[in-house]
Amino acid sequence: MADVLLPQLGETVTEGTITRWFFGIGETVPADAPLYEVSTEKVDSEVPSPLGGVLVEIIASEGATIPVGALLCRIDPDDPSSTSPLPTPSAVAGVQADPESRAGAGAGGTGLSTSEQGSGVPAGSDAVVASAAAAGPAGATGTGVEHGGRARVRLLSPVVRRLLAENGLDPARVRGTGLGGRLTRGDVEQFLRDNPERAEPFNGIRKATARHMVGSKATSPHVLTAMEVDFDAVDRLRYAEKDAWRDAEGSSLTYLPFIVAALAEALAAFPRLNASVGDDELIVHGDVNLAVAVDLGFEGLVAPVVRKVGDLSIRDLARSIHEVAGRARDRRLVPDDLSGGTFTVTNPGQYGTLFQFPIINQPQVAILSTDGIARKPAVVVDADGVETIGVRPLGILALAWDHRAFDGAYAAAFLQELKRILETTDWVGRWADEADGA
Repeated sequence: MADVLLPQLGETVTEGTITRWFFGIGETVPADAPLYEVSTEKVDSEVPSPLGGVLVEIIASEGATIPVGALLCRIDPDDPSSTSPLPTPSAVAGVQADPESRAGAGAGGTGLSTSEQGSGVPAGSDAVVASAAAAGPAGATGTGVEHGGRARVRLLSPVVRRLLAENGLDPARVRGTGLGGRLTRGDVEQFLRDNPERAEPFNGIRKATARHMVGSKATSPHVLTAMEVDFDAVDRLRYAEKDAWRDAEGSSLTYLPFIVAALAEALAAFPRLNASVGDDELIVHGDVNLAVAVDLGFEGLVAPVVRKVGDLSIRDLARSIHEVAGRARDRRLVPDDLSGGTFTVTNPGQYGTLFQFPIINQPQVAILSTDGIARKPAVVVDADGVETIGVRPLGILALAWDHRAFDGAYAAAFLQELKRILETTDWVGRWADEADGA
């Protein structure tokens, strides 16, 4: 018999909540097949089985929160030599497409009642679950119906589960018109039209974000310093290369990789911004590991990390940012993607914001908001000092910083340096030089 333990799911993760078992007791589990789903403050992940065999016992039921290293289940292995405690691999399959779908549908979001979930019946199964007398009334949650003294699972499609979860609906409140009283998408949508007022429970990411934001505001004395930047030098390169870049890469050549390239240079000159606060000390980091805030379809926010941005070309920065943001939106991040950041950038500028006051990503000491860039009239000074009015691409960079780490002059000087790099760098020449050196 082999014991399966909860693995380390990231360097700062100490516990996880089991949200779904994909196999029931007595079922054969192939090696490396998704065995269970676990939710942490970092990420929601499907974890593969470390071995093949028959699942004989589930120790941690769905909804249980257990520490790293705790016993999850026992498997009778295909290989009789596999008898020692087995943590599953730390590399996980990825974030689930709708982590919020667990809310309002029981701990596992499968549409099963609490008693049914504890039985280990996998989602989509037609299996008859434990006796209603022993497991509790299935009708209490509206996910089961009595049949011959036993409770049978009321199956819900993924679309229906998502709609129920997104709107905080108990399926028992909705009348099903499908075969056998099954809930359809139309049933849920009609219920929402007839009952527009509803409670929307926070999903796991929203809860974690709320805790972190409140904690950050309570920990750091936040100060905001902002500066307007002329992006004309950047635009000369972007306009020259954006079509070729889209054809070759399938993505837009945005302002962000140029801002990040300039940011890495500015942080080298002002290293106390690339730091974290310890016990009565400032821990200044050598590498700039940039956390990039990514919106998940208005359902939550994560900040995956692009490591050692100072070593990357503009092209590599553009690719890395696009790749990590795509994996975040596709729910394919692993816990290590969210650890080790030393500075954070958030980019609401795609919505045309003027500027915002972001909240620091603890234990970092600063976060930069890259806001909307728009063409506006501005005073332009030529090489001879002659001033004229011209139309320029202008945007505001807003820096939120921790007053424990340094003072306003240091923050202002950093932004001044960042502005200087963005406005005076020969980006066309740098782009060409990086291509030659590739």
